[in-house]
Amino acid sequence: MNNPLNIVFLDQYTIHNTDLSPIKALGNYTGYDTTPVGQIVERCREADVVIANKTPLKGDTLHALPHLKLICIAATGMNNVDLDTAAQLGITVRNAVGYSTHSVAEQTLCDVLALMKQTLYYDRFVKSGTYSRSDKLFDFGRTTHELHGKNWGIIGMGNIGRRVASLADAFGCVVSYCSVSGIHRPEKYPQKPLGDLLRESDIVSIHAPLSAKTYHLIGSDELKLMKPSALIVNVARGGIVDESALAEALDIGTIAGAGIDVYSSEPLPADNPLLHIEDPNKLILSPHSAWSSEEALVYLIDKVAENISRFIADRTDDQ
Repeated sequence: MNNPLNIVFLDQYTIHNTDLSPIKALGNYTGYDTTPVGQIVERCREADVVIANKTPLKGDTLHALPHLKLICIAATGMNNVDLDTAAQLGITVRNAVGYSTHSVAEQTLCDVLALMKQTLYYDRFVKSGTYSRSDKLFDFGRTTHELHGKNWGIIGMGNIGRRVASLADAFGCVVSYCSVSGIHRPEKYPQKPLGDLLRESDIVSIHAPLSAKTYHLIGSDELKLMKPSALIVNVARGGIVDESALAEALDIGTIAGAGIDVYSSEPLPADNPLLHIEDPNKLILSPHSAWSSEEALVYLIDKVAENISRFIADRTDDQ
């Protein structure tokens, strides 16, 4: 390819202040902090390469972009791109596989440990001055637990699920998993049906994609299968857990606690039931940030640059 590529990044805010020089070196670069749907075509009219994280690229949009040759998803999930239309139009689509594995896995472990050690409660207990006013050296206001020896069930044994399994294993947990894809691969850990996994696990963490099969995979009936002492963590996709059912389960004691990073609607609406549970100490919420460590963002940009470079090389070889 003799002419430099026109590269447009539609939602650059999603990578914060990460250095973009590896991408900028590959062509004529234009970046936008955010892009309303109605402005996508105008901004990408001359683009050979479009980079997007959450900005949707639907079929009618792709049909209106005759120069578009490559879509780079600055994420792992590909549900914001009409893949069928892209294939029909000969537009290559590449995502960034594996860039956030360590970041998401560590957030999973962080949530579990914080819930088991009652970190939220005891931090507030000291900072509020309650400990300073106490006449006792110790406080037993919330029961804490050890992770060692607990049964950890993983829903979705992909890259992140495997990393979580290795961390849980290192802490002395007994790990098992449930496959929601229907694909069965040899794994180090035993595979179980979802119902058995939920009944037997002290901790359940979710690392599966959102699909018709996984939408509301965990609802009221599934939560009732879990131990009253169990914890659940969702760092995968909103919609996999029924948020209303989860809020009710926390309020009535069906389960002991939860850590949630993703939601069915983002940003999280103020009337979401998770924001109004009776005991906030049972729940750790984060704003879809498990993936976004500084290290993961740097790796993400390198992966996007690698995808563009590989595309350039392949096209050069074909000429």
